[in-house]
Amino acid sequence: MANLNADDLRKLFAVWAAVMEENRAYLIDLDSKVGDSDLGLTMSDGFRTVSQTADEFDGADIGKMAYQAGKAMASAVPSTMGTLMASGLMAVGKELKGVETLDESGMHAFFKAFLDGVQSRGKAEVGEKTFLDGLAPAVNSLAKDAESGVSMKTAAQNAAEAAHQGFLNTKGMLAVHGRAGGRGEQSRDLLDPGAAVADLLMKGFAEFASGLAD
Repeated sequence: MANLNADDLRKLFAVWAAVMEENRAYLIDLDSKVGDSDLGLTMSDGFRTVSQTADEFDGADIGKMAYQAGKAMASAVPSTMGTLMASGLMAVGKELKGVETLDESGMHAFFKAFLDGVQSRGKAEVGEKTFLDGLAPAVNSLAKDAESGVSMKTAAQNAAEAAHQGFLNTKGMLAVHGRAGGRGEQSRDLLDPGAAVADLLMKGFAEFASGLAD
């Protein structure tokens, strides 16, 4: 059983910042088809702020660190997606206030709170071609693996695979929200950039967890 502390979460946030920077052009390209092409910039800048804020946080309270990181992200990248991601992290902060270690069930709680925070802010539902369609399958996978006693390393890999499939499944969905929603039936031909962000977050989690014991 893994038990992650605040320092481990700092490492995860650093991985996320690196992943978003590495995929900046990829996200810009995806977003150019349905949005205003700023997603790559928003996510790379936003998660860099998250990582820097976590590095500067002095304490062991994972929830407090996540909340401060989310609040900093909201100020740094006040776009639609930036606000949604910040809301996810701030929801994590509220859910995990006072928590200093996270086991496999705790990491499910982390990502479930993130999902719920984004959903509450964005008012979307799974199946409406958004970020949720990438993250929800991963959260479900983490819940199943936590109940089964699967190691965090394996659970993270399974969650990453679930998120990637969720992202791929957005092709064929009808977009309901944002500029993509205005394209009607034409939106079915496109992959959702928001779900791509969820895919990248879970790939980052799997990359981070690859260094943990089985």
